Amino acid sequence: MYNILISAASGAVLSLLLLAVKLPWWAALLVGLVTFTAVFVGVSRVIMKKVMASIETAGKDLQAQPPRFEKAVRELKEALQYGKWQVYVEGQVNSQIGMIYYMKRDFSNAFPYLEKSFFKNWAAMGMLAICYMKRQKKDKMISTFDKAVQWNVKEPLLWGLYAYCLNECGDVSKAKEVLGKGLKKLPGDATLADNLACLEQGKKMKMRNYGDMWFQFHLESLGALQKHQMAAMGGRMQRRMVARR
Repeated sequence: MYNILISAASGAVLSLLLLAVKLPWWAALLVGLVTFTAVFVGVSRVIMKKVMASIETAGKDLQAQPPRFEKAVRELKEALQYGKWQVYVEGQVNSQIGMIYYMKRDFSNAFPYLEKSFFKNWAAMGMLAICYMKRQKKDKMISTFDKAVQWNVKEPLLWGLYAYCLNECGDVSKAKEVLGKGLKKLPGDATLADNLACLEQGKKMKMRNYGDMWFQFHLESLGALQKHQMAAMGGRMQRRMVARR
């Protein structure tokens, strides 16, 4: 990454110059390390400011009515140029692009970006795991979910999503095991406990309690999604009418 190289070069050059003027080696090394840190932090802030500006602009495009999906994707693709400068930037931007395509149900375009997702973006990792499930790659699905929960242990929907996909693959025992692990990390989570009880009773898992966050994964039928959207729209209209009164 350019940032690391520039920072290291700056620290090394300054250390050598100080050694040349007979400064003790330990003092020259200390100054070099301080220089490395200062340059690294400074460049990181500049790069992340540019990346966040692109993400914020893309977010405004997605919130527009109607959403400007393609414009948002173009804005984010331009931000990929900073991936060579800063660690994890490329993964973070790819996560955002992949999620936009996925939520549009453009799964073929979403997949290559989701494959390069940042491992701490649990929603993008969940979408990638679902793509593997739909491609009949259960082992890849499991390894992706395992990596996601390792870095996002406090996300209840992620644990539920993992179990749901395992159940869909016919591995009920593994699904119950995952829910049990989730409850150890999130003791007292009512939805996880309820879904574990459902599986133990041979019933379907209840994922709609998660609301919009659940529906973004497109594991429900289009009919169910449309009903949910209509219900949400009706609720918003009702709240507006009450507010006007």
